[in-house]
Amino acid sequence: MENEDDDPIIQEVDVFLAKSLAEKLYLFQYPIRPSLMTYDGVPHLSARIKPKQQKVEIEMAINTVSPNYCRSKGEQIALNVDGTSTDETSTYSTKMMDKQTFSSIQAASNTSRYAAAVYRKGEIHVTPLQGILQMRPSFTYLDKADTKYREREAANEGGDSSQDEVEDEVKQVTVRFSRPESEQAKQRRAQSYEFLQKKQAEETWVYLHYSNVKDSRSEHERQYLLCQDQRVGMTDSTELMKSPREYLTMLMPPAVEEEKQKVVAPSNVLSMAQLRTLQLADQIKIILKNVKVIPFANLMGLMAAGTEYINVLRCVQQVAMLVQGNWVVKSDVIYPKESSSPHSGVSAEVLCRGRDFVMWRFSLDRWVVRKEIATVTKLCQEDVKEFLDHIAIPRINQGWEFMLPYDEDFVKKHPDVVQRQNMLWQGIQSKLQKVFNIPKEDWMPKSADTSTAAPMVVPGVQLVNIAKAKVKDNLHQLEWDLKKKKEQSKKASSTLTVLADVHIKEEPVSDDEAMDTCEGLNNGLFNGIHTDDSSCEPMNGLIPRDGTLVAKELKEFVAATFNKQYVLTMRELKRLFNLHLASLPPGHILFSGISDKMLQDTVLSTGCKQIKVPFPPQSTATPEEQKVFAMWTCGDSHDKLRQVLFDLFLSGHRMRRNMIQTRLNQEFGDSVSKQQVDKVLKDCCVCYGGMWYLKGTAHS
Repeated sequence: MENEDDDPIIQEVDVFLAKSLAEKLYLFQYPIRPSLMTYDGVPHLSARIKPKQQKVEIEMAINTVSPNYCRSKGEQIALNVDGTSTDETSTYSTKMMDKQTFSSIQAASNTSRYAAAVYRKGEIHVTPLQGILQMRPSFTYLDKADTKYREREAANEGGDSSQDEVEDEVKQVTVRFSRPESEQAKQRRAQSYEFLQKKQAEETWVYLHYSNVKDSRSEHERQYLLCQDQRVGMTDSTELMKSPREYLTMLMPPAVEEEKQKVVAPSNVLSMAQLRTLQLADQIKIILKNVKVIPFANLMGLMAAGTEYINVLRCVQQVAMLVQGNWVVKSDVIYPKESSSPHSGVSAEVLCRGRDFVMWRFSLDRWVVRKEIATVTKLCQEDVKEFLDHIAIPRINQGWEFMLPYDEDFVKKHPDVVQRQNMLWQGIQSKLQKVFNIPKEDWMPKSADTSTAAPMVVPGVQLVNIAKAKVKDNLHQLEWDLKKKKEQSKKASSTLTVLADVHIKEEPVSDDEAMDTCEGLNNGLFNGIHTDDSSCEPMNGLIPRDGTLVAKELKEFVAATFNKQYVLTMRELKRLFNLHLASLPPGHILFSGISDKMLQDTVLSTGCKQIKVPFPPQSTATPEEQKVFAMWTCGDSHDKLRQVLFDLFLSGHRMRRNMIQTRLNQEFGDSVSKQQVDKVLKDCCVCYGGMWYLKGTAHS
């Protein structure tokens, strides 16, 4: 109470809220002009506004007779802007800069806290502000002068060249497909400067009439800053006429319990309960469309209890294809007819064809290379990567490996389904051959029986397990056959010894041991055991009877490989040979057993030479891995360049480009172009850290 006596109320003032100009009242600020130097006495020539943007432009006259005005500069500016023309489009009709434009920018985006107040007869009348604008000089006339200058320069340059030269000039045109715009791209575009400028330009100007502060119209408008009817219940300011309790309720509204809203899932996501309300075919289609690739056992695990096994098997074949024992969703499910690529804009038909090619390649081989896929399909790298992401995993320096292991159980249980899928793949591959012009010898398995499907390629350890299982099933039959032919051929007994050793050994093996074991078994256990004398023998150091045919096949493989790679280490050559074996049909003659010595002799006999690269002493490469072979003569124009390059690497395992360029210039003079050097380096070398290495030797 004592404090209240010290601070008594001196006067009470009524506050009224005026709304007549609530949506039309703006506060103009002139930040570059002193407050004592107002523009009230300056003639205002025109004014206009864009209400939505709160953009205002005002033209004011310049006193050209003032002693502070430089007449020569004003005339020069007018000449630069308008030139010598005197039409209506001229900015300065008096041939002198006699006016300037002020343009506004928003000083505050939210003006709900600001108002204009008028004190009159013991009352305060408050009107909310619609906007606060800062008026600054606009220099758009300089842009117009710059445009005039460029037009004059272009006209002068155009006059120097003859019309014939202009007509004969040919320009290269690049055609690109427009990509469908994603939601994120739309948001980024909507926030871009160019888009905002375009939106601002779309709003039309509203022209205004300027009234001086002392005009009668201005005085009339100022009356609207006062609350118009204060006696009739003060209808314009009912918000301020509340009881204390109502006012407190407005300041602190009571807490309202919000209803717990259900979490809304994305439109493309269904719960298992929702999924099981659909038809079985729709359930399987949605699952395959989301997971892309799935084993059949996992698919059955997602079905409701009591779902018929045969019905699931029948439905999955309608929306998926069998690849390495697993089910991969069909391309037309991923890319419907009306869709297109979000990366390149190509049609769904082209995308389906490219994805079918990728799936077909995986039905023949466990590994593919993205660059080769892009070369054949002629699609952009983003589309090819999307295909591979669906069903494969990238491996460093190896390519893309199929995502799931080979499903042996499904293939054993359903040979009829496997046979039906193989027939479908044969139809697809014949169509792909016609579209992409794929040579049969490059991509198709060589098999005398056209009804035999291409073999599924599986990892080494799993291949050994398959071999062991088949050994257990066929061992007794093989023993009987081998005993029967023991007197006719001693090789059969050695075959029995190898098979028996594999049958006994049950300990885990590494990937390298698995590959060696698979080669030692001649891949016969996976591709089918042959008991006939004319069939391929197990890889136990023996050479097949028809050595000429084996040497011919091996030589064709080596020649084709080096014509593409030019330089290979022995390790990389063996890896490519094993991949080649995996793509061959069962019983092929190359399964008869190819030793490293035979492979190396074949390389040297096809025109290749061994390059003895001097590896550093601290190199961890084995002597076998340090063997580097190169195609010495290919028959093209770059043979001599490659030979000089190979000779250069005899002095060191890495070189700088300038050293290579200098050596080539010494040998061939200035006739060697940059394109030729780039071609040779790309064919034979790789670059790491600014140094060039022969292929396969960079990390040895």
